[in-house]
Amino acid sequence: MRYFEKYLKSTSLMDIETYREFCISKPFVTEEFPFDLDTLVFKVKGKIFALCSITNFNSVNLKCDPEQAIELRERFEAVRPGFHMNKKHWNTIDLDGSISWKQLSEWIENSYSLVVDSLPKTDREAIRNLDS
Repeated sequence: MRYFEKYLKSTSLMDIETYREFCISKPFVTEEFPFDLDTLVFKVKGKIFALCSITNFNSVNLKCDPEQAIELRERFEAVRPGFHMNKKHWNTIDLDGSISWKQLSEWIENSYSLVVDSLPKTDREAIRNLDS
C-alpha cells in the first residue's frame, strides 16, 4: 500500500481507474473478465479477491472474514452480503459516498490478504517477500 498512502490521504475520489490501479499494484495480481465483458475480476495467483462492473461502477465485491463480514454489514448501510457470491465470505460494498476511499482500500487490502493466506506456503512466502 506504500505507493498509494500519500494519494489516499489527499483524495476521497473513488473511481474505477483508481480502484483498478490500487488492486493491480499488489504482487502477483492479474485482472480478467472470466464471467462476461462487464465484470472486472482481480485475482492473486488465480484466486479472486475483488470484482466490479466496469459499465456501472457503483459497487465492488470483496472477500471478508465471515465474522467481520457480519460486523461490517451491521455497522455500514453500504455493506451487504455479496451479490452473486458466497454470502458468508463476500461483501458487496455500495459506492454511494458513505464509504471513504481510505476505508475501501483497507477492505481491499484485507480481501487480498485473506486470499494470500489461503495459498500454498511457497506462494504465500513469495508474495510476502515481495510485499515487505
